[in-house]
Amino acid sequence: MIDNVVLLNSKVSHLSPVAPSTDWDRVLTDWLNTKRSPHTRRVYRRDIENFLADLGTELGKFLSLDRHGAYALVSRYKGDLIKKELKSATINRRLAAIKSLVSFSYNCGHSEFMLEAIKSEKMSAYRDTSGVDPEAFKRVLGGIDRTSLKGIRDYALLILLWSNALRRSEVSKANIGDFDQKERTLRIFGKGKGNQSEIISLGKATVMAIESWLEARGETNPDKALFVSVNPGYQDGRLSTQAIYNIVSDRCQDAGISKTMSPHRVRHSAITAALEATGGDVRRVQKLSRHSSLNTLLIYDDNRKNHQGEVTDILDSLV
Repeated sequence: MIDNVVLLNSKVSHLSPVAPSTDWDRVLTDWLNTKRSPHTRRVYRRDIENFLADLGTELGKFLSLDRHGAYALVSRYKGDLIKKELKSATINRRLAAIKSLVSFSYNCGHSEFMLEAIKSEKMSAYRDTSGVDPEAFKRVLGGIDRTSLKGIRDYALLILLWSNALRRSEVSKANIGDFDQKERTLRIFGKGKGNQSEIISLGKATVMAIESWLEARGETNPDKALFVSVNPGYQDGRLSTQAIYNIVSDRCQDAGISKTMSPHRVRHSAITAALEATGGDVRRVQKLSRHSSLNTLLIYDDNRKNHQGEVTDILDSLV
Protein backbone atom coordinates (compact mmCIF):
# COMPACT_ATOMS: atom_id res chain seq x y z
CA MET A 1 0.00 0.00 0.00
CA ILE A 2 1.18 3.51 -0.81
CA ASP A 3 2.66 5.40 2.10
CA ASN A 4 -0.06 7.75 3.37
CA VAL A 5 2.55 10.14 4.77
CA VAL A 6 4.01 10.64 1.30
CA LEU A 7 0.50 11.06 -0.04
CA LEU A 8 -0.35 13.73 2.52
CA ASN A 9 2.85 15.62 1.68
CA SER A 10 1.86 15.45 -1.98
CA LYS A 11 -1.54 16.91 -1.16
CA VAL A 12 0.00 19.87 0.62
CA SER A 13 2.41 20.80 -2.16
CA HIS A 14 0.45 19.88 -5.26
CA LEU A 15 -3.25 20.43 -4.60
CA SER A 16 -5.23 22.84 -6.73
CA PRO A 17 -8.42 24.39 -5.34
CA VAL A 18 -11.23 21.81 -5.12
CA ALA A 19 -14.49 23.00 -6.64
CA PRO A 20 -16.86 22.82 -3.64
CA SER A 21 -19.94 22.36 -5.82
CA THR A 22 -18.62 19.34 -7.75
CA ASP A 23 -20.57 16.12 -7.17
CA TRP A 24 -17.72 13.62 -7.48
CA ASP A 25 -20.00 10.59 -7.25
CA ARG A 26 -21.86 12.04 -10.22
CA VAL A 27 -18.60 12.50 -12.12
CA LEU A 28 -17.73 8.86 -11.51
CA THR A 29 -21.19 7.69 -12.58
CA ASP A 30 -21.22 9.85 -15.71
CA TRP A 31 -17.83 8.45 -16.72
CA LEU A 32 -18.90 4.86 -16.14
CA ASN A 33 -22.03 5.44 -18.21
CA THR A 34 -19.84 6.12 -21.25
CA LYS A 35 -18.87 2.42 -21.20
CA ARG A 36 -21.27 0.19 -23.09
CA SER A 37 -20.43 -3.08 -21.39
CA PRO A 38 -21.96 -3.69 -17.94
CA HIS A 39 -18.94 -5.87 -17.19
CA THR A 40 -16.55 -3.01 -18.02
CA ARG A 41 -18.54 -0.60 -15.86
CA ARG A 42 -18.50 -3.05 -12.95
CA VAL A 43 -14.77 -3.81 -13.21
CA TYR A 44 -13.73 -0.19 -13.76
CA ARG A 45 -15.77 0.95 -10.75
CA ARG A 46 -14.02 -1.63 -8.60
CA ASP A 47 -10.62 -0.63 -9.99
CA ILE A 48 -11.19 3.03 -9.13
CA GLU A 49 -12.51 2.20 -5.67
CA ASN A 50 -9.46 0.01 -4.97
CA PHE A 51 -7.14 2.71 -6.30
CA LEU A 52 -8.61 5.37 -4.01
CA ALA A 53 -8.62 2.98 -1.04
CA ASP A 54 -4.93 2.22 -1.58
CA LEU A 55 -4.20 5.94 -1.77
CA GLY A 56 -6.28 6.59 1.33
CA THR A 57 -7.99 9.52 -0.34
CA GLU A 58 -11.16 10.63 -2.11
CA LEU A 59 -11.81 11.13 -5.81
CA GLY A 60 -12.15 14.90 -5.53
CA LYS A 61 -8.82 15.28 -3.74
CA PHE A 62 -7.04 13.09 -6.28
CA LEU A 63 -8.47 14.93 -9.29
CA SER A 64 -7.52 18.26 -7.69
CA LEU A 65 -3.79 17.46 -7.75
CA ASP A 66 -1.56 19.17 -10.27
CA ARG A 67 0.05 17.09 -13.01
CA HIS A 68 3.31 16.54 -11.12
CA GLY A 69 1.61 15.27 -7.98
CA ALA A 70 -0.79 13.09 -9.98
CA TYR A 71 2.02 11.55 -12.01
CA ALA A 72 3.99 10.79 -8.85
CA LEU A 73 1.03 9.13 -7.12
CA VAL A 74 -0.08 7.00 -10.06
CA SER A 75 3.51 5.97 -10.79
CA ARG A 76 3.89 4.97 -7.16
CA TYR A 77 0.63 3.03 -7.36
CA LYS A 78 1.84 1.22 -10.48
CA GLY A 79 5.05 0.29 -8.67
CA ASP A 80 3.02 -1.04 -5.77
CA LEU A 81 1.03 -3.28 -8.14
CA ILE A 82 4.26 -4.57 -9.68
CA LYS A 83 5.63 -5.39 -6.21
CA LYS A 84 2.49 -7.39 -5.53
CA GLU A 85 3.35 -9.39 -8.68
CA LEU A 86 0.01 -8.80 -10.33
CA LYS A 87 -0.29 -9.92 -13.94
CA SER A 88 0.62 -7.33 -16.55
CA ALA A 89 -2.91 -7.52 -17.99
CA THR A 90 -4.39 -6.69 -14.57
CA ILE A 91 -2.01 -3.79 -14.02
CA ASN A 92 -2.74 -2.41 -17.48
CA ARG A 93 -6.49 -2.66 -16.94
CA ARG A 94 -6.29 -0.76 -13.64
CA LEU A 95 -4.10 1.92 -15.20
CA ALA A 96 -6.48 2.14 -18.16
CA ALA A 97 -9.40 2.74 -15.81
CA ILE A 98 -7.56 5.53 -13.98
CA LYS A 99 -6.36 7.18 -17.20
CA SER A 100 -9.82 6.99 -18.75
CA LEU A 101 -11.45 8.60 -15.71
CA VAL A 102 -8.79 11.32 -15.59
CA SER A 103 -9.23 12.04 -19.31
CA PHE A 104 -13.01 12.30 -18.87
CA SER A 105 -12.60 14.60 -15.85
CA TYR A 106 -10.06 16.78 -17.67
CA ASN A 107 -12.35 17.24 -20.67
CA CYS A 108 -15.25 18.07 -18.34
CA GLY A 109 -13.15 20.70 -16.56
CA HIS A 110 -12.93 18.78 -13.27
CA SER A 111 -9.15 18.31 -13.27
CA GLU A 112 -6.06 20.06 -14.58
CA PHE A 113 -3.92 17.10 -15.61
CA MET A 114 -3.71 14.13 -17.95
CA LEU A 115 -1.76 10.91 -17.53
CA GLU A 116 -0.36 10.23 -21.01
CA ALA A 117 3.12 9.83 -19.54
CA ILE A 118 2.04 6.78 -17.49
CA LYS A 119 3.05 3.78 -19.58
CA SER A 120 1.41 0.38 -19.60
CA GLU A 121 3.31 -2.81 -18.87
CA LYS A 122 4.74 -4.58 -21.89
CA MET A 123 2.73 -7.65 -22.82
CA SER A 124 4.11 -10.86 -24.24
CA ALA A 125 2.79 -11.78 -27.67
CA TYR A 126 2.35 -15.37 -26.48
CA ARG A 127 -1.12 -16.44 -25.46
CA ASP A 128 -2.11 -19.60 -23.69
CA THR A 129 -4.61 -21.03 -26.16
CA SER A 130 -4.78 -24.45 -24.56
CA GLY A 131 -8.14 -25.98 -23.83
CA VAL A 132 -9.68 -29.42 -24.24
CA ASP A 133 -10.08 -31.63 -27.28
CA PRO A 134 -13.47 -32.53 -28.84
CA GLU A 135 -13.58 -35.92 -27.11
CA ALA A 136 -13.24 -34.30 -23.70
CA PHE A 137 -15.98 -31.80 -24.52
CA LYS A 138 -18.20 -34.67 -25.68
CA ARG A 139 -17.86 -36.08 -22.16
CA VAL A 140 -19.01 -32.76 -20.76
CA LEU A 141 -22.12 -32.73 -22.96
CA GLY A 142 -22.76 -36.43 -22.43
CA GLY A 143 -22.76 -36.02 -18.66
CA ILE A 144 -25.64 -33.53 -18.65
CA ASP A 145 -29.04 -34.84 -17.50
CA ARG A 146 -31.30 -33.56 -20.27
CA THR A 147 -34.50 -34.63 -18.55
CA SER A 148 -34.37 -31.57 -16.25
CA LEU A 149 -35.01 -27.97 -17.27
CA LYS A 150 -31.57 -26.97 -16.01
CA GLY A 151 -29.93 -29.77 -17.97
CA ILE A 152 -31.75 -28.86 -21.18
CA ARG A 153 -30.65 -25.25 -20.76
CA ASP A 154 -27.04 -26.06 -19.92
CA TYR A 155 -26.72 -28.45 -22.86
CA ALA A 156 -27.99 -25.78 -25.29
CA LEU A 157 -25.73 -23.17 -23.74
CA LEU A 158 -22.60 -25.32 -23.89
CA ILE A 159 -23.08 -26.59 -27.43
CA LEU A 160 -23.70 -23.00 -28.59
CA LEU A 161 -20.49 -21.83 -26.93
CA TRP A 162 -18.50 -24.68 -28.50
CA SER A 163 -19.93 -24.80 -32.02
CA ASN A 164 -19.69 -21.05 -32.58
CA ALA A 165 -16.70 -20.19 -30.34
CA LEU A 166 -18.78 -17.45 -28.72
CA ARG A 167 -17.80 -15.16 -25.89
CA ARG A 168 -19.97 -15.34 -22.78
CA SER A 169 -21.03 -11.70 -23.17
CA GLU A 170 -22.38 -12.49 -26.64
CA VAL A 171 -24.49 -15.31 -25.24
CA SER A 172 -25.65 -13.29 -22.24
CA LYS A 173 -26.90 -10.43 -24.44
CA ALA A 174 -28.86 -12.65 -26.85
CA ASN A 175 -32.67 -12.49 -26.82
CA ILE A 176 -35.19 -15.04 -28.05
CA GLY A 177 -35.93 -12.78 -31.00
CA ASP A 178 -32.29 -12.99 -32.08
CA PHE A 179 -32.68 -16.73 -32.69
CA ASP A 180 -34.09 -17.72 -36.11
CA GLN A 181 -34.73 -21.44 -36.15
CA LYS A 182 -35.83 -21.52 -39.80
CA GLU A 183 -32.73 -19.75 -41.08
CA ARG A 184 -30.58 -21.46 -38.39
CA THR A 185 -29.02 -18.16 -37.34
CA LEU A 186 -28.41 -16.09 -34.23
CA ARG A 187 -27.94 -12.34 -34.01
CA ILE A 188 -25.09 -11.42 -31.67
CA PHE A 189 -23.46 -8.23 -30.45
CA GLY A 190 -19.74 -8.90 -30.59
CA LYS A 191 -16.87 -7.55 -28.54
CA GLY A 192 -16.10 -3.93 -29.35
CA LYS A 193 -19.00 -3.67 -31.81
CA GLY A 194 -21.20 -1.38 -29.71
CA ASN A 195 -24.75 -1.46 -31.08
CA GLN A 196 -23.65 -3.16 -34.29
CA SER A 197 -24.91 -6.72 -34.55
CA GLU A 198 -23.95 -9.57 -36.81
CA ILE A 199 -25.74 -12.73 -37.89
CA ILE A 200 -23.98 -16.05 -37.37
CA SER A 201 -25.00 -19.45 -38.73
CA LEU A 202 -25.77 -22.27 -36.31
CA GLY A 203 -25.24 -26.00 -36.67
CA LYS A 204 -28.19 -28.39 -36.76
CA ALA A 205 -27.42 -29.85 -33.33
CA THR A 206 -27.21 -26.36 -31.81
CA VAL A 207 -30.54 -25.32 -33.35
CA MET A 208 -32.23 -28.45 -32.04
CA ALA A 209 -30.77 -27.89 -28.56
CA ILE A 210 -31.98 -24.28 -28.41
CA GLU A 211 -35.42 -25.30 -29.73
CA SER A 212 -35.66 -27.96 -27.00
CA TRP A 213 -34.69 -25.40 -24.36
CA LEU A 214 -37.27 -22.83 -25.50
CA GLU A 215 -39.99 -25.48 -25.73
CA ALA A 216 -39.24 -26.80 -22.24
CA ARG A 217 -39.11 -23.24 -20.91
CA GLY A 218 -42.42 -22.32 -22.52
CA GLU A 219 -41.41 -18.77 -23.44
CA THR A 220 -41.86 -17.13 -26.87
CA ASN A 221 -41.59 -13.39 -26.13
CA PRO A 222 -38.87 -12.19 -28.54
CA ASP A 223 -37.73 -9.50 -26.09
CA LYS A 224 -36.95 -12.02 -23.34
CA ALA A 225 -33.40 -13.23 -22.78
CA LEU A 226 -32.43 -16.38 -24.68
CA PHE A 227 -30.84 -17.94 -21.61
CA VAL A 228 -32.26 -17.35 -18.15
CA SER A 229 -32.02 -18.66 -14.61
CA VAL A 230 -34.15 -21.64 -13.61
CA ASN A 231 -33.50 -21.21 -9.88
CA PRO A 232 -36.45 -20.35 -7.61
CA GLY A 233 -36.51 -16.65 -6.84
CA TYR A 234 -34.43 -15.80 -9.92
CA GLN A 235 -36.51 -17.63 -12.52
CA ASP A 236 -36.55 -15.96 -15.94
CA GLY A 237 -33.73 -13.57 -14.97
CA ARG A 238 -31.17 -13.14 -17.74
CA LEU A 239 -28.04 -15.22 -17.18
CA SER A 240 -25.16 -12.90 -16.34
CA THR A 241 -21.68 -13.46 -17.69
CA GLN A 242 -20.66 -14.72 -14.23
CA ALA A 243 -23.55 -17.20 -14.19
CA ILE A 244 -22.45 -18.53 -17.60
CA TYR A 245 -18.89 -18.84 -16.30
CA ASN A 246 -20.13 -20.83 -13.30
CA ILE A 247 -22.19 -23.19 -15.49
CA VAL A 248 -19.21 -23.96 -17.73
CA SER A 249 -16.86 -24.44 -14.78
CA ASP A 250 -19.26 -26.70 -12.87
CA ARG A 251 -20.20 -28.87 -15.86
CA CYS A 252 -16.57 -29.38 -16.83
CA GLN A 253 -15.63 -30.31 -13.27
CA ASP A 254 -18.53 -32.78 -13.19
CA ALA A 255 -17.10 -34.39 -16.33
CA GLY A 256 -13.76 -34.94 -14.60
CA ILE A 257 -11.79 -32.28 -16.48
CA SER A 258 -8.92 -31.24 -14.22
CA LYS A 259 -8.02 -28.13 -16.23
CA THR A 260 -9.73 -24.97 -14.99
CA MET A 261 -12.37 -24.32 -17.63
CA SER A 262 -14.21 -21.12 -18.48
CA PRO A 263 -16.29 -19.92 -21.44
CA HIS A 264 -13.12 -18.44 -22.93
CA ARG A 265 -11.32 -21.78 -22.53
CA VAL A 266 -14.19 -23.36 -24.45
CA ARG A 267 -13.68 -20.70 -27.12
CA HIS A 268 -9.94 -21.50 -27.23
CA SER A 269 -10.75 -25.20 -27.49
CA ALA A 270 -13.25 -24.69 -30.32
CA ILE A 271 -10.91 -22.47 -32.35
CA THR A 272 -8.02 -24.92 -31.94
CA ALA A 273 -10.29 -27.83 -32.93
CA ALA A 274 -11.48 -25.87 -35.98
CA LEU A 275 -7.88 -25.23 -37.07
CA GLU A 276 -7.11 -28.92 -36.62
CA ALA A 277 -10.19 -29.98 -38.62
CA THR A 278 -9.47 -27.55 -41.48
CA GLY A 279 -5.76 -28.26 -41.70
CA GLY A 280 -4.83 -24.83 -40.37
CA ASP A 281 -7.05 -22.81 -42.73
CA VAL A 282 -6.85 -19.58 -40.74
CA ARG A 283 -8.97 -17.58 -43.17
CA ARG A 284 -11.91 -19.97 -42.86
CA VAL A 285 -11.55 -20.22 -39.10
CA GLN A 286 -11.43 -16.42 -38.86
CA LYS A 287 -15.08 -16.43 -39.94
CA LEU A 288 -15.81 -18.52 -36.86
CA SER A 289 -13.61 -16.70 -34.35
CA ARG A 290 -14.35 -13.21 -35.73
CA HIS A 291 -10.86 -12.03 -34.82
CA SER A 292 -10.09 -8.76 -36.56
CA SER A 293 -6.49 -9.81 -37.20
CA LEU A 294 -5.20 -13.01 -38.72
CA ASN A 295 -2.11 -12.64 -36.53
CA THR A 296 -4.17 -13.66 -33.51
CA LEU A 297 -5.24 -16.87 -35.21
CA LEU A 298 -1.65 -17.56 -36.23
CA ILE A 299 -0.80 -17.70 -32.52
CA TYR A 300 -3.46 -20.39 -32.09
CA ASP A 301 -2.10 -22.27 -35.09
CA ASP A 302 1.52 -22.05 -33.94
CA ASN A 303 0.56 -23.31 -30.49
CA ARG A 304 -1.41 -26.14 -32.07
CA LYS A 305 1.51 -27.26 -34.21
CA ASN A 306 4.11 -26.80 -31.44
CA HIS A 307 6.97 -26.02 -33.81
CA GLN A 308 9.16 -25.21 -30.83
CA GLY A 309 8.72 -28.74 -29.52
CA GLU A 310 9.56 -30.21 -32.92
CA VAL A 311 12.79 -28.22 -33.17
CA THR A 312 13.68 -29.15 -29.58
CA ASP A 313 13.27 -32.83 -30.48
CA ILE A 314 15.60 -32.35 -33.46
CA LEU A 315 18.25 -30.71 -31.29
CA ASP A 316 17.79 -33.37 -28.62
CA SER A 317 18.51 -36.09 -31.18
CA LEU A 318 21.74 -34.42 -32.28
CA VAL A 319 23.61 -34.95 -29.01
